[in-house]
Amino acid sequence: MRLAILAVAVAFPIASTAAASPPRLLADPFQDRAVLQRDKPVALWGQAAPGERLSIALGESRTTARAGADGKWRASLPAMKAGGPYRLTVRTAGGAEQKLDDILIGDVWLCSGQSNMVLQVHRALDSRVEIAGASDSDIRMMTVPNDTSLVPIDGFKRPVSWQLTSPATVPEFSAACYFFASELRKTVKVPMGLVNASWGGSAISSWMDEAALRRIEGLEEPLSVLADYRADPERGNARWGALWQKWWRARSGDAPGAEPWSTPVDGMWKPVPAFTPWENWPDAGLGSFNGMLWYRTSVMLTAAQAAGGATLRLGSIEDVDQSFVNGQPIGNTSAPGADREYALPAGLLRPGENSITVNVLDTYGTGGMTGPAGKRALHLADGTALPLDTGWFYRAVPTATGYPPRTPWEATGGLSTIGNAMIAPLGQYAFKGALWYQGESDVERADSYAVRLAGLMRDWRQRFGADLPFLIVQIAGYGAATAAPADSSSARLREAQRRAVEADGNAALAVTIDIGERTDIHPANKQELARRLARAARHLIYGEAALSPSGPRPLSATRAAEGVIVRFGEVERALVSYSAARPIGFELCDAAARTCRFVDAGAVGDSVTLDARGGPAERVRFCWADSPVCNLYDGSGLPVGPFELPIAQ
Repeated sequence: MRLAILAVAVAFPIASTAAASPPRLLADPFQDRAVLQRDKPVALWGQAAPGERLSIALGESRTTARAGADGKWRASLPAMKAGGPYRLTVRTAGGAEQKLDDILIGDVWLCSGQSNMVLQVHRALDSRVEIAGASDSDIRMMTVPNDTSLVPIDGFKRPVSWQLTSPATVPEFSAACYFFASELRKTVKVPMGLVNASWGGSAISSWMDEAALRRIEGLEEPLSVLADYRADPERGNARWGALWQKWWRARSGDAPGAEPWSTPVDGMWKPVPAFTPWENWPDAGLGSFNGMLWYRTSVMLTAAQAAGGATLRLGSIEDVDQSFVNGQPIGNTSAPGADREYALPAGLLRPGENSITVNVLDTYGTGGMTGPAGKRALHLADGTALPLDTGWFYRAVPTATGYPPRTPWEATGGLSTIGNAMIAPLGQYAFKGALWYQGESDVERADSYAVRLAGLMRDWRQRFGADLPFLIVQIAGYGAATAAPADSSSARLREAQRRAVEADGNAALAVTIDIGERTDIHPANKQELARRLARAARHLIYGEAALSPSGPRPLSATRAAEGVIVRFGEVERALVSYSAARPIGFELCDAAARTCRFVDAGAVGDSVTLDARGGPAERVRFCWADSPVCNLYDGSGLPVGPFELPIAQ
């Protein structure tokens, strides 16, 4: 798995921090300079004194509402055409009033996903020119701060605001989201409102509500543990630690009592050279290692020192740790670079030697236990602190072990935690559509991703309207090139995205396989991505049927006397191969795709014929690699995206 994690240490308060000050009458998404969705009833809501009567005005439109016993109120104004600016006013019978100015009516888009949706304009291709030319004040963005919650909340934990496009504001805008709106404005002459709710390194499960997650096989136990953690964090953490240990034994083959957290340090362990990223350790062979390392040390205690509880501080860790004391799991945190601190209950420590074992998972960039001396210490109940900066050993874990499960309550890899804090507060805000750019964090779960993506789309349509269209960005090429066919979790993730879109009646796919960067998971050419997203929107949402949404789409693979014929739909003019006389990247495989081979191909019109001689031909794959070379396009300049199809008999 290759992902860019940008998480922070997160606490999980249940209530919104907005409650600390006198309540705003209108809910958080409603701010000065907001854009409201045209041609749909305008849903409004907020908080007032229980039973309070309210009058609401937007331009010439008027309505009234009454707050319930809990102080919550809702109202709806008739649908409006694109236009503005308007003033939105809410008044209570008791004299309270809130006024919002410069409100526009237009098309509103929810932009969400992980770091490629986060990636700001100042990091995009040709950013200096893009920033200098940012002058369209009818494009406005509200960026939702990264936060999590164990339960859905009504308000954002931190303030939000709608920002006008200008050279001062646009550098921090999501590049994919902003360039999409800018491109779309060339043909759709209405204001564009952009809600950017995205978080680097986030898994799709973090964005889905629990009802949607319950439909996914294998999540029953993690959801049960999450419920326990909400009620009693100590009990939930203990249950999770037991599940983590079970996972380790299954992958490693260790018998109970023979695991790294249970056995003494032996010849498999080496001294830790320094508390720096392990990629920087000389002669350790870890210069490009992404995976897991075990760290181990011990501390001697007297009977008096061991009698009470204590606090274990481990300093900074990249990215995820599962920590043990005396063989017992005591905590798990996913917060790259954040200092770890775990409370140890009375009775866990013992007189004599006490072992401290830390499993560290690094998935991207640098990894390990880092930071200055003094950060690692055992703080005892009597107020003394025992340093833990020496006597550490490490042991690498074979990459074949895979990556461990993620705690259900963690920020970027948990269950519902992000959606509870960053999507739920959007309430019934109306959107023209949703842009979803995510998947790199789920390549190790590619086989279930189609189900998860379908669940996310179903979940958000229940929140924001059954007709909500989705524009899905297929993950780009990234990673080392290959000279022979091989399995690829990234390719399987792309196929899951393609199949989820194919199965959905109201979604379109933006193919990006040709605009990735082999050495950077964050391709800078977000302008071309935006053009493809805008094209998909024009077809799917604005009804331009003559435009294909995604370029050539594979329809079928059939046997013929001349070989295997792959037919494509939505081809503009004809298929064309760039930089070669023939298309490359086609494979023929056996039924299970365990044995595959590259084959010669020829394109004519809307079909490609494959040379089927020389081996089994039960399945066809195209551009099936982490970072494949793909050269098949059509007259529109859009590429044929990666796919896998069975060959019809």
